[in-house]
Amino acid sequence: MEPGLLRIGELSRRTGVTPELLRAWERRYGLLQPTRSSGGLRLYGHDDLVRVQRMQQHLAGGLAAAEAAVLATESESGSATPVFDAAAARQELGSALEAFDESAAQAVLDSVLSTTTLDSVLCDVVLPYLHDLGDRWERGEISVAQEHFASAVLRGRLLGLARGWSRGFGPSALLACLPGEQHDLGLIAFGLALRSRGFRIAYLGGNTPVESVAGAADVLEPTAIVLSAVDPAGFRTFRSELKALAREHRTCIGGAGADEAEAKAIGATLLSGGPVEEAERLAEIAG
Repeated sequence: MEPGLLRIGELSRRTGVTPELLRAWERRYGLLQPTRSSGGLRLYGHDDLVRVQRMQQHLAGGLAAAEAAVLATESESGSATPVFDAAAARQELGSALEAFDESAAQAVLDSVLSTTTLDSVLCDVVLPYLHDLGDRWERGEISVAQEHFASAVLRGRLLGLARGWSRGFGPSALLACLPGEQHDLGLIAFGLALRSRGFRIAYLGGNTPVESVAGAADVLEPTAIVLSAVDPAGFRTFRSELKALAREHRTCIGGAGADEAEAKAIGATLLSGGPVEEAERLAEIAG
């Protein structure tokens, strides 16, 4: 088999879409364009993987399957592919959100999701904008209402993209914020990046008791548990419970409140980079 080509089972594992549904999308919409091995097996390439991911994004945005398939394949129809300008997208997104114009903000997100990969949308548009938003809020350059509105819209859209992220056949990750921690946008972005690498995601959200995480882990037996907090006090406060959790399950900690010393004390793996970068690292560790 040529390097980079995938059998349908591997394509299914990486995307979380069942082989049956992949075959249906290929048959009904021409979404997949496999080659044949010498033995007659269908083999799928990177372009097929990207089209499936785009299809998932459009379905998560509420489009019907036929329309989602057209958008997922339109860049290959012979028309000019739109140029992705991350700086311009961030500016347009910020202008819409800070004017309380959700429709315009969703249109910007629709456009970038149809133009580039989810990793790029997260790394180059959404996360840099959120970082800048927080900085400007601290400097008093935007209001509390603007910050809350922008965060709520983006959180809702990311959770829309996360719809169905527990399905599939790949490794699994259990994600939660520590007790008292409500800042979960980075964790949701991390989960989406993991999902695009074939993980199944169980998401418990903000302000989750450690004992609840442990109980869920005992049921789900995840490949990894990832806990996030922006306040270092959270990890110190629950260190004994987290140490017990880490003895039973592979545990990772991240967020602004996590550091190497605390990870060592707990017996956890520190995820200190950006969500996409650390999702790639966890995928390598789990693989």
